[in-house]
Amino acid sequence: MRQKYRCRVLSSTTGVLIALGVAFLIIFVLSLGLGKYAVPAKDVLNILAGKLFGLEIIASPVAVDVVINIRLLRILAAAMIGGALSMAGATYQGLFRNPIVSPDLLGASSGAGFGAAIALISSLNLFLVSIISFFTGIGAVFSAYVISTLIGRRHANDLLTLVLTGMVVASLFTAFTSLIKLTADPDSKLPAITYWLMGGLSTIIPQNLFMLLGSLLLGMIPLFLFSWRINLMVFEDEEARSMGMDVKKYRVIFIVCATLLTTASVAVSGVIGWVGLVIPHIARLLVGPNYKKMMPVSLLLGASFLILVDDITRCAFSSEIPLGIITSIVGAPFFILLMLQKRGVRNEA
Repeated sequence: MRQKYRCRVLSSTTGVLIALGVAFLIIFVLSLGLGKYAVPAKDVLNILAGKLFGLEIIASPVAVDVVINIRLLRILAAAMIGGALSMAGATYQGLFRNPIVSPDLLGASSGAGFGAAIALISSLNLFLVSIISFFTGIGAVFSAYVISTLIGRRHANDLLTLVLTGMVVASLFTAFTSLIKLTADPDSKLPAITYWLMGGLSTIIPQNLFMLLGSLLLGMIPLFLFSWRINLMVFEDEEARSMGMDVKKYRVIFIVCATLLTTASVAVSGVIGWVGLVIPHIARLLVGPNYKKMMPVSLLLGASFLILVDDITRCAFSSEIPLGIITSIVGAPFFILLMLQKRGVRNEA
């Protein structure tokens, strides 16, 4: 009986992953054709096959240029960032035993925003903006961790100390960013900083994609390998240690991985909220709280979601609007619906 149940759960999870994988591929292909210059899906497939396998491309040169040189880079970045933020959010929610935790809990987004503001006010190029933003984001999380470690020697609750320290560090970097905006040129620098902080993919360059890919591989691979250990982190530290878990070691590993995913994403796209908060909840509804199953589901869901949101920013209005605005408009009501649904289930129980 138990074996049959395991097989049923396994097949159910596999079915969800296959469905999400197919949905992602469909969304990816259709998105390459969406825009002011529409390209039919069959032409998109022909162009991709021609570029990948050296086949003859039966499409206009303009269509090839639009799909390969304009849209492909942006959509790949949206997929990577959506998947990365979703996995980072799922990791933090398990690590801090709180379902309303988001990837910027320890100040990664605030630190990255501060670095971007410094780079933009200094008139640096887009790649240097991303690099400086990436390292200041990591620096913010590192500062929060070091300070919480020093304070934690006198307090028993390490997690609570880390969360509170992260909030303080995030608030501090937000204040620094506001100070830079206050002193920036209102005609040129201030609009650039404000627009960047709203999030968007209109300024993606190939160097950004390579930096993003490297950081994401470094962050995602350990999370996939050790995802089952996050299940143990959900328990209290004493219980996890009794099961043979080195809590401090794996807490550092998970924080480093989630920070890499978050800061790399924010450094390339600006601040994009709600993805890392909402998507893990949907993944949990689909496959349950087991992180070994949740991680790949969160990856596919987040990638598909952000591509769709980017399609809206590109196509729904006469001029492109920042990505972070749309994720907030879509994410906030959806999160409320999720909470109402969970409350309804609890009341029925």
